[in-house]
Amino acid sequence: MKIYAASHLYPVSSPSLEGGAIAVENGRIADMGTREHITALHDGPVTEYPGCAIIPGLVNAHSHLELTHFPSWKIRKGIDYSPRTYIDWIIQVIKIRRALTRREVEQSVLEGIRISLESGTTALGEILSDVSLLPLYQSSPLGGRIYLEAIGQAPDRCDTVLSAICESVRREWDGAFRPGVSPHAPYTLSPALFRAVRELAERRSLPLAVHLSESRDELSFLFDSSGAIAEKLYPFVDWMEYLPAPLRTTPAGYLDGFGLLRPGATAVHCVHVSPSEVDLLKARGVAVVLCPRSNEKLDVGKAPVRRLKRAGIPLALGTDSLASNDSLSILDEARFLLRQFPDDFSHAEVLRMSTLSGAECIGMGQETGSLEKGKRGDFLVVELPSHSGRDLSQDIIEHGRIREVFVRGEALVAA
Repeated sequence: MKIYAASHLYPVSSPSLEGGAIAVENGRIADMGTREHITALHDGPVTEYPGCAIIPGLVNAHSHLELTHFPSWKIRKGIDYSPRTYIDWIIQVIKIRRALTRREVEQSVLEGIRISLESGTTALGEILSDVSLLPLYQSSPLGGRIYLEAIGQAPDRCDTVLSAICESVRREWDGAFRPGVSPHAPYTLSPALFRAVRELAERRSLPLAVHLSESRDELSFLFDSSGAIAEKLYPFVDWMEYLPAPLRTTPAGYLDGFGLLRPGATAVHCVHVSPSEVDLLKARGVAVVLCPRSNEKLDVGKAPVRRLKRAGIPLALGTDSLASNDSLSILDEARFLLRQFPDDFSHAEVLRMSTLSGAECIGMGQETGSLEKGKRGDFLVVELPSHSGRDLSQDIIEHGRIREVFVRGEALVAA
């Protein structure tokens, strides 16, 4: 058993403690409380962190680590231009992804894992498009949920994608990751593939993650099959024969028609959800992952956070990828959210979104996201400014410096 003590303990699931400590044994939190309480009950070496707070490891509830090297790929592949619209950006991503070797993608994933850990992330809600890369995640210290991504319109392509996902789900999952499935977006799957994904999720009790209402283009497409998705994206990927007749629906309504909005499902972005769609998400028990920096960088708008909060929808934070963000740091995301919506969130709320709410959102709340007995020993030591007099959660987010990152009670990153 090892004991870690600091000036502050911030469990997230319970009030903070001054002079707190946690005891870790066999990679799990054995106990927590004041330093005096823990050292009186448990034998073991004590590591002291004066002037610091011990907090849970951060949870990035939406990531694409395959795209970590995207900024350099743009230059190396000669596809370095500034897209004018969201759909132009998607086309750029597709062009670059098609030009990559397997080794380049592997290196990108490994770098994403390293950067994530370095920035304090210990669990991910990761979207994985290439199931053959799964061992890279399972052999890493990270944990969380791997959502195996489904995209396709042509029947033969859909069969290939679904077969690969089914085979991956049936395997024994080593390490701290658990499987999920991600039907990419309302406009990138055939009706048959949507139905097959739902059936797989039901049969295997898999949680779902889907990109929803990220841009206005999605609304136009789902209503009358018009706009940039129909005019630019479908021709580019040779999907014109699969262009649907006007559906006269909304993105959330379309997904609900396939039974994909359900407890355990996560909707990502939700920038352009209407009030009725918010009510639908709430009624179906769907959580939402906000990616404010990605939305700002792609100029698609801001999520209606006040409406989502008022509806009582669980909220978490994600960085998306370095194709649409400047870092993989959840604390960077937290600070940006607070600046963008200064009247809508407290620092304590955002810190919870960055930890426990993120873990709950990806269905891993029993394993990580807070400092509680029995959970994985995933925690950060955050150095704080002295005698600030501010709220502890504010100090952690705005002024804290990650000093050490622990996964399963073992130090991985020391500054």
